[in-house]
Amino acid sequence: MRAMRRRLSRLTTRWLAAGLFCAAAGTALAQALPPAVMQALAQAQVPAQHMAVVVQPVDGGAPRLQAQADVPMNPASLMKLVTTTAALELLGPAYTWPTPVWLDGRVRNGTLDGSLVIQGTGDPKLVLERVWLLLRRVQQAGVQRIRGDIVLDRSAFATPAGRPADFDGEPLKPYNVQPDALLLNHKAVVYTFTPEPERRRARVSAEPALAGVMLPATVRLDAGPCEDWRTQLQASFEPPRVRFRGSYPAACGERQWPVAFPEADRYNARLLQALWREMGGTLRGTVRDGAAPADRAPSFVVSSPPLADVVRDINKFSNNVMAQQLFLTLGAARAGSGTPEAARQVVQQWLAERFGPAAGGTVLDNGSGLSREQRTTARLLARLLLHAYAGPTMPELMSSLPVSAQDGTLRRMQGAPGRAHLKTGSLRDVAGIAGYVLGASGKRYVLVALIHDPQAPAARGALDALVQWTYDDTPVP
Repeated sequence: MRAMRRRLSRLTTRWLAAGLFCAAAGTALAQALPPAVMQALAQAQVPAQHMAVVVQPVDGGAPRLQAQADVPMNPASLMKLVTTTAALELLGPAYTWPTPVWLDGRVRNGTLDGSLVIQGTGDPKLVLERVWLLLRRVQQAGVQRIRGDIVLDRSAFATPAGRPADFDGEPLKPYNVQPDALLLNHKAVVYTFTPEPERRRARVSAEPALAGVMLPATVRLDAGPCEDWRTQLQASFEPPRVRFRGSYPAACGERQWPVAFPEADRYNARLLQALWREMGGTLRGTVRDGAAPADRAPSFVVSSPPLADVVRDINKFSNNVMAQQLFLTLGAARAGSGTPEAARQVVQQWLAERFGPAAGGTVLDNGSGLSREQRTTARLLARLLLHAYAGPTMPELMSSLPVSAQDGTLRRMQGAPGRAHLKTGSLRDVAGIAGYVLGASGKRYVLVALIHDPQAPAARGALDALVQWTYDDTPVP
């Protein structure tokens, strides 16, 4: 980490020097950007030199537009493009994560005289229905009662100790869930509020139910407008009892609230205990961490969906914890170590081999984009997208990107509906897009745009204007 900070300091110095140069050449830069983009930047009070752009035909011709292309910037979630492109190439789109399961003891008359052992290898999509199916396989093997424990082997990943609140002080946001070799249901709970006006209350439900966590059946209904309804609920999610001291507006209709479970280390145990009990099973022991048997094959193995499906979830919905699971998997699968350091080494080597000196300004962190320290350039992202377009996994990568004005993180985008496949990125001082745009002429372009400024969130209109300009195939005046 100390080496990363030193490197980041050098890159920041280079960035500031480049910024001073661009400030001196601000007039020339303003002339390079399309007028609609400049107008949107001005409205957001963002200087033109705080935006980096590359628009280039996918056939590798000369860039149609570029500005600040070599200035290292924080790409926010655009870093997921690096992680997913590297994974598709290094692991293959059909790669799957195995989850081995051992019935560690003799099964007789519906009783396992021993422990059930589940070994995680980083599956990013071991969601509720797939956990249920895993336990169903256990019951199909003749087990209804477990005399021992349920043992969870989570040793495939080794990550630094951290808290979900470390990034932005929002520990209950699902995007802050930390990676885990055995990540069950993303360690989240979805609370649903259904108004019952005739009873002046809203029904409350939670999915999944967790053992030992008590939930109120209802919350008082309010006749006011649907505004900041989450704050109005005055919620407390600390186990063992969830509380709603406020009220729920009837005008909101039915709403859902996804929440990261506050006791992340206890989530797996609570979920497995609750599911096993709901399925009619009994457990004499506890759910605990431990080691899987090393001297014998598992009783059965549950396989994840293929990597192509996982990449789609990561990019369409900018899922941070799934991206971090994939990043650590690259370290485990390619370097034999499921650590951030190994993953960074694998991806950095891949970038250097594919893009040479252009990768030199890249600083990797956790692979998801949820980082203040990461850096890369618009030119490198453009070259990565050109490389992917010419490669065998282009269909998987392009189909994983949100479609403009239609789905994923672009469903509310203005302009060029259905004509662009673009990954979005945003942090408190970063806004960006990167992907492919099909112009009105039938020509397809790689588009990368990064804005790094305290006012970046207000400058998304500039990104929309750039997409529309690229689609229009309009020459720069």
